[in-house]
Amino acid sequence: MSTLMELPEVVECSVDGCGYNHEHGCHAGAVTIAGHTGDAACATFIPLSAKGGLEKVVAHVGACQRGECVHNSELECGAASIRVGAGPDDASHADCLTFETR
Repeated sequence: MSTLMELPEVVECSVDGCGYNHEHGCHAGAVTIAGHTGDAACATFIPLSAKGGLEKVVAHVGACQRGECVHNSELECGAASIRVGAGPDDASHADCLTFETR
């Protein structure tokens, strides 16, 4: 991928406790997907009641550290878009719900 606009969009974030998630979605410029084997956590998640980020929704996937995901190629996400939501074991953190192991 060569430009920001070619990176996958974050089309949904259902984690209300994130400082970047406003009424209409993720207001971070870009998110990083991290975590550990079998988990794809949104490393941009900030559990604050204060809201921050950009004025409009433009979030893209800036980096993906989950090499075992089918959408990952050279640490870049190749999915058309991603969804972020509560993790399966803990609603206090955010996961990439588009994550799929190879």
